[in-house]
Amino acid sequence: MIAVDAGFLFALVDRRDAWHERAKAMAPTASDGWITTWPVVTEAAYLMMRRLGAQFAAAMMDDVAQGGIGLWEPPRAQIERIAPLMRRYAALPMDLADASLVLLAEHLGHGRILSTDERDFRAYRWKNRKPFHNLLAGGT
Repeated sequence: MIAVDAGFLFALVDRRDAWHERAKAMAPTASDGWITTWPVVTEAAYLMMRRLGAQFAAAMMDDVAQGGIGLWEPPRAQIERIAPLMRRYAALPMDLADASLVLLAEHLGHGRILSTDERDFRAYRWKNRKPFHNLLAGGT
């Protein structure tokens, strides 16, 4: 499974996005399984609705409903870790969606991610010390 961020999901459908070609080139990785969190889906849907129209957000939700994008929900015990993560990375800042992806990486046991947010995912650490490997950026 590969974690996906909102910026990637948006770039995949917006031909005008600077990341579109790279995102499109990574579309075959869907066969490895894409997974994300509700905060990421909410952020992506908002961006699509605002910039592209409701049909794009609805199509993404169809994909989620059909299992094309898996959804992971952190156990209640993990939710208490979100605020400390947001405080730790406040200088970036870390939003709720990014914090949920750190928890997802810990759940998956790896930091493979597709994100347009190069700077932040270069700085974030899962399990406090392990770096993300942003496949969209072509490195760690």
